[in-house]
Amino acid sequence: MEVNHDPLLGCLVHLTEQNHRPLSAEVLCDGLPLEQGRLTPKLFIRAAKRAGFSAALRKRSLPQISKLVLPAVLLLENDNACVLISVDDELNQAVLFQPESGGSHTCTLDELAASYTGFAIFVRLEYQFQKQMTRLLEGHKGHWFWGSIKYSSAIYRDVLLASFLINLFVLANPLFVMNVYDRVVPNDAIETLWVLAAGVFIVYLFDFALKMLRAYFIEIAAKKGDVMMSSLVFEKVMSLRYDAMPASVGSFASNLREFDSLRNFLYSTSNTIIIDLPFAFLFLLVIGFIGGPLVIVPAVAIPLIIIYAFMAKGRLKEAVEKTFASTAQKNSTLVESLTAMETVKTQRAASSMQLKWEQASGYIARWGLRSRVLSASVVNFAGFMQQLCSVGIVVAGVYLISERELTMGALIACVILSGRALAPMSQVANLVISLHQASTALKSLNSIMALPVEREEGQEFVNRERLQGKIEFKDVSFAYPEAEQRALEHVSFRVQPGERVALIGRIGSGKTTIEKLLLGLYQASDGSIRLDGVDVKQIDPVDLRRNVGYVPQDVMLFAGTLRENIVKGSPHVADAVLLKAAQLSGVSDFADSHPQGYDMQVGERGARLSGGQRQAVAIARALIHEPNILVLDEPTASMDNTSEEQVKKSLLSLPAETTMLVVTHKMSLLPLVDRIIVMDQGRVVADGPKESVLEALKSGRLQIKR
Repeated sequence: MEVNHDPLLGCLVHLTEQNHRPLSAEVLCDGLPLEQGRLTPKLFIRAAKRAGFSAALRKRSLPQISKLVLPAVLLLENDNACVLISVDDELNQAVLFQPESGGSHTCTLDELAASYTGFAIFVRLEYQFQKQMTRLLEGHKGHWFWGSIKYSSAIYRDVLLASFLINLFVLANPLFVMNVYDRVVPNDAIETLWVLAAGVFIVYLFDFALKMLRAYFIEIAAKKGDVMMSSLVFEKVMSLRYDAMPASVGSFASNLREFDSLRNFLYSTSNTIIIDLPFAFLFLLVIGFIGGPLVIVPAVAIPLIIIYAFMAKGRLKEAVEKTFASTAQKNSTLVESLTAMETVKTQRAASSMQLKWEQASGYIARWGLRSRVLSASVVNFAGFMQQLCSVGIVVAGVYLISERELTMGALIACVILSGRALAPMSQVANLVISLHQASTALKSLNSIMALPVEREEGQEFVNRERLQGKIEFKDVSFAYPEAEQRALEHVSFRVQPGERVALIGRIGSGKTTIEKLLLGLYQASDGSIRLDGVDVKQIDPVDLRRNVGYVPQDVMLFAGTLRENIVKGSPHVADAVLLKAAQLSGVSDFADSHPQGYDMQVGERGARLSGGQRQAVAIARALIHEPNILVLDEPTASMDNTSEEQVKKSLLSLPAETTMLVVTHKMSLLPLVDRIIVMDQGRVVADGPKESVLEALKSGRLQIKR
């Protein structure tokens, strides 16, 4: 990627170099949602955080920018940017760094002001001890979930205030009715009636406005929280270490989708019931003030409803957790079937997949039925108690009226208020279910967010802009997660820059494992892997993979055009580079003959291309960033002889300094290499010049266990 195309990115790269922690442009913007392939000011702040900087966008005129905060990034007209290094007011000059020129130069303050937009990004280096103290002091502030909630704390404060006023306005109706029955009707006070009605009407207008505002505030909080948390979750998934990825993609995707249930619980307007619950005690106080002993009836009913709801809580929790687990299994079956539909059909596996699907569906239905019955019982019990409460208040109220201790209006007001006090209780069941679903989803997402990532916070890598291609495995052992035996056992070898080596051996001998370790997808259990003398753990994964062109055994393409798939990791390459890579890989053979050329659609997973064409695209991907190291895993396995010969010719024409590691079972690819390493049962059993190793294999002097 060339930083000249992105002024903000170029400025950030310069700042990292000036602060003695240089990072490449690819590392700084990897995984960020670039707009038109460029950093925006907001994305600049996120990218700067990766480099250990604290950045803030502010509107400042040139005279307002203090020399103490320099250097600062200035936003210029026409989407340009520069780094303001220093200012000399006496000479009326400023020293700038501009990514276009790649160096510093001096200009007058008037010239700078003419192109300055008035916005600057101030960047400050965060020291490591400051970060550690911040984490200690902030506690859970940095938590992906609670931190996002705290970000909207001001909105929740407004929601709470609106809810308080809304519940106070509820008192208007029963008080209005009480006064009408007790004062207006007996005294035929029509004028008083209209005054009271006007007052209640005004209260209801405010009530309507506050309810709309509360709903609006909740939606605003939902928007902020949804954007922040979903971005954090997906960024976490994209940065996970490959060896930490869950085994089942379908279950993993299902767990990620549980974020929706968590979001719905937090931001659903119906869940204002949580805020309304405490106000039930306010209504009880008012009932006690108006009706005296009548308050005993709802005061007894409310605890009974709560006790019943908590009695059902344990069973509801079990039902929700079982439903979650079976839903994940069902989704796993669906994803697995869809991605392997060709195999399902050709191997007649539809029956077994149907059985797994129906078993999961039946499990979900059984536990779903149980949760619905339990929740319905709580709702119905709450309704039953609400009805009994109304009857009990009326019966007790009649006795109080007969004893002249209560008026008719007060009785009606108490009935209304008791209904309002018990109304939230009827929603307790739904609240409990939503709470369990949200807590289960949060627990699941927390387990995902706790998985190790490739770039741990505070970890600093050695900046290697360009690797020469020296590879060294020193006593490397490795076992795949949850595997009973090691895939590699004390493997050692060296590959010099420009050397071309083949890895051969039986299936499962560890050849592909060596490639994955070299690419940093897995980490060695023992021993060390070095590139140009530096342990791969010290090299940023993005820098590492930018320097290694990799052609996997199983090629995966993305839905989109042929061009998009070739330049997926290098969106800024020029067309000349794209065409050169296409020519070398053989992509140009079928792209040039297609009416849409490089804009042809390849389909999901490259389904519209043949296996050989997909491999050609993978080779083009590997060559497009002109790496010094090529790692090829059966690169021509699906190609015909003519295409294979063309690819071999192209690979042989690469610069002499290109290091090449070829995994193959095909003798036809051995002309690409000068040296052969033979693997067997995770060990190196032979390593030497091609002719010598082939002769040893042919004569039987080199025995491979079977």
